Amino acid sequence: MAIIELKQVSKLFGSGSQQAQRLLDEGWTKEKLAKEKQLVLAVNRVSLQIGEGEIFVIMGLSGSGKSTLVRLLNRLIEPSAGDILVRGQAITQMNASELRELRRKTIGMVFQKFALLPHRTVLSNVEFGLEIQGVPKKERREKALQSLQLVGLDNWADKMPDELSGGMQQRVGLARALANDPEVLLMDEAFSALDPLIRRSMQDELLELQLKMKKTIVFITHDLDEALRIGDKIALMRDGAVVQVGTPEEIMINPANEYVERFVEDADLSKVLTAEHVMRRPETIAPDRGPRVALQLMREVGISNLFVVDRQQLLIGVISADDAAEAMRANKTLNEVVNRDVPTVSPQTVLNDLFELCGTSRVPVAVVNDAGRLVGVIVRGAVLGALAGQIPGKEANADDPETAS
Repeated sequence: MAIIELKQVSKLFGSGSQQAQRLLDEGWTKEKLAKEKQLVLAVNRVSLQIGEGEIFVIMGLSGSGKSTLVRLLNRLIEPSAGDILVRGQAITQMNASELRELRRKTIGMVFQKFALLPHRTVLSNVEFGLEIQGVPKKERREKALQSLQLVGLDNWADKMPDELSGGMQQRVGLARALANDPEVLLMDEAFSALDPLIRRSMQDELLELQLKMKKTIVFITHDLDEALRIGDKIALMRDGAVVQVGTPEEIMINPANEYVERFVEDADLSKVLTAEHVMRRPETIAPDRGPRVALQLMREVGISNLFVVDRQQLLIGVISADDAAEAMRANKTLNEVVNRDVPTVSPQTVLNDLFELCGTSRVPVAVVNDAGRLVGVIVRGAVLGALAGQIPGKEANADDPETAS
């Protein structure tokens, strides 16, 4: 369900920008508008839907229009044309009072600059927005402390901003935005001023926070790795227009045009593709079946291992051809010889985290969901095959000893 929807939204800077839509409809380019009308086209007829509870990343190079676009979402910048809907309500039709209420209750914002008040404590900085709204002191203090606790800074409430590191100051800015408990959080290059290690740490913390908060986050960045790492959806902008919208995987695997292809060509696929892209259908057997049945199934499919699951598809372990043959000779059941020490990963595990596991495991890696059910198997060579350009999830060749399970 979309919480924010943009319909043909444009923004031109300069006198006479009200004729924007007509000129754009007539096919005027950014260059022609600048040369003949002295108009700067910052956002060019953007249509987007931002889903509730997702991290939606808007990215592009400097001058692509991404920061202008995010400021249109709460009307810090007025659009020249188009409609912007928040929960179905057109914010372009709101009066000043309604707009203030929108910014207080529905849409919060975290800027690149921390903008902390140096003469106020950390707690007082977080309270500031609530104080301006006239929230009683006790209530705003409780909310501010809760926000600081969310970002892990409740023990620093009485410190001054200059006693904090850059990353900690940015977390104070985030806590200040969260204190209002907004439905939507706009983050304009919020981590770009931080050192690389601190930036990576803040990305991790944002993802952890999102698990608790489940907010709708619109995140602006020029960093592809950052977008791929945190985004549920990515909109890639160029010259004010959105050239592609999709999941990180969709943008990496199926770039919409040559520009997107060039943009993502140096990105590390191993940090984007996940286990569910390379897993194949598991061959399974119930624990009450005999070792002869297991061996017959392995011969039919041309594999050397079967996964043992119960009737609910919960993973019990794995049985090899050698183990099944030994069970026959010793007159044992599958339950008695099953190997329960099976490496497992979730469907969302990125390939970068699978290299060592797949390289050292003597059996295929099992992919299990949150309930412990077996949903797939990763055979040797599948990870490297996907990174080499093979179709993710393609069935392995059972005759290839490097890929057969």
